[in-house]
Amino acid sequence: MSHLQYYAYDGVGKRNLEKYYYSQAVRIDNRIECAGQGGWNPQTGELAPTIQGQIEKTFENIDLNLRDAGGAGWSQVYKIRSYHIELSPEALGATIAAIRKWCPDHAPVWTCVGVIALGEEGMLVEIEVEAQIPREG
Repeated sequence: MSHLQYYAYDGVGKRNLEKYYYSQAVRIDNRIECAGQGGWNPQTGELAPTIQGQIEKTFENIDLNLRDAGGAGWSQVYKIRSYHIELSPEALGATIAAIRKWCPDHAPVWTCVGVIALGEEGMLVEIEVEAQIPREG
């Protein structure tokens, strides 16, 4: 598996690698696949108290994760999967607003799923993405 490069950003990324034994991102040639990100402070792991806050922090953490793996952030994202404890109009509206904010020039494909629980207590949303880095030349 030497053709795969794994990444774990400082703070929560390295904590989760140690605690749960998973990487935050994997680079496969010119693609980056990100593990599900939550609405936590990336240094302390403290979750934002509201769904709106968690969604915004989740999108920020995805950007951090993509850049840590050598990408350019949300401009390269082509696929989003979001998992929500509550599929309320507030949660969906906040997610749509964040996609529009972070992807102003394109609309990635998106799968949105309601679930009963996520990986850490208190998580209200978890989002994973796939991105492609343009080949040079």
